[in-house]
Amino acid sequence: MSRTSRKVEQIKNAVRNLPSSELDAFRRWYEEFEARRWDEQLEEDVQSGKLDALAAEARAHYEAGLCSEL
Repeated sequence: MSRTSRKVEQIKNAVRNLPSSELDAFRRWYEEFEARRWDEQLEEDVQSGKLDALAAEARAHYEAGLCSEL
């Protein structure tokens, strides 16, 4: 087992053994952590131009009347 796998297993075991109140606190922290990471990755993708082609395609569909209101 690799060092990374051992660390992940240790974390899993620690989480499994948390009392309910601490698990709830951990869950809230992790959800916020993941949301921040998602936002940071999206911002990096926007800044690097990774989403430019998708934006251009969406604009073209809109201008061609291929979009409908939600």
